[in-house]
Amino acid sequence: MEQVDCVVIGAGVVGLAIARQLAMAGREVLICEAEGQIGQHCSSRNSEVIHAGLYYPTGSLKARLCVQGRAMLYRYCAERHIPHQRIGKLLLANTAADMPRLKDIARRAAANGVEDLQWLDAAGVRALEPVLNVHAALLSPSTGIVDSHALLQALLADAEAHGAQLACHSPLSRGRVLADGMELEIAGITIKARSVINAAGAWAPAVAASMAGVPRETIPTAHYARGVYFSLSGRSPFSRLIYPLPEAGGLGCHLTLDLAGQARFGPDVAWIDGVDYRLDPARAAAFYHSIRRWWPQLPDGALQPAYAGVRPKLAGPGEPDADFVIQGPAQHGVAGLINLYGIESPGLTSCLALAALVGAMANHTT
Repeated sequence: MEQVDCVVIGAGVVGLAIARQLAMAGREVLICEAEGQIGQHCSSRNSEVIHAGLYYPTGSLKARLCVQGRAMLYRYCAERHIPHQRIGKLLLANTAADMPRLKDIARRAAANGVEDLQWLDAAGVRALEPVLNVHAALLSPSTGIVDSHALLQALLADAEAHGAQLACHSPLSRGRVLADGMELEIAGITIKARSVINAAGAWAPAVAASMAGVPRETIPTAHYARGVYFSLSGRSPFSRLIYPLPEAGGLGCHLTLDLAGQARFGPDVAWIDGVDYRLDPARAAAFYHSIRRWWPQLPDGALQPAYAGVRPKLAGPGEPDADFVIQGPAQHGVAGLINLYGIESPGLTSCLALAALVGAMANHTT
């Protein structure tokens, strides 16, 4: 039987950030990834936005780790020369009827520690983005964009520079709790680990359920929300991110820009039974209708299918959004095991703050 100090299951942005944190603290780390490459799911199928922390309930892990993580991520990107831009975003009130919700978001953002929001009336919005036709907006200067692939590579490079090892094509088959750690069967090899971090994203509940000795009542039910993206053909008239008010299950069909200035719209929300990245081009019809509420001049035929992502949810349709769930021995009673559930947006923004929290838990529970 092979022995290792720490096993991190999942090589998405959060798993790699945790592996980096543990390796830099002197821990022996093995990163096990079921796919052939890192970051093949949530980490590379998102909007690549660095969120400011506007929406999340005050005091929640999402609120706290987003605000902390945003500052950490901007600093890390600058230090490691990861392409990024503090581009700013506009959060829209299409009509006067939207103003109470927008004011609620502004109050929540202030309570979360977001102190740089600016109110704009219709003329102020047009001065920044002339094609927008809305009643008012909140400007969030600290919202940005990042090259998620470069971020993944930098996190992996840091982890490996401190001794971490990556094993791709290495899914967990099963595991069991031992008196002094955990036994894992990974890619046909039996490994004994003192610490196990389950950062498997959408598969985290299934990974936990495959480990004998983990109390089933502590494993949440997985829900899945697919969001598709359409790219804008031609040059974008926008220089900032454009967000409508949030909708059930997501932040609304918004406009984001990549670092080359290419615009894309999404994601929408469709509740599905598992991870499925199929993109139905017919969904563009709803995109046109939604976008033209604030950009009436969107030309016919301008939207092209881009890609889809799946958000790992802990709440189903019609239920309030759930917070991140990070379970250690205090919650499930298994020494050395930390499970991360429901790590959707703002998981990318929060990755370094999540890693710091999990790293402290891992060092305390061993």
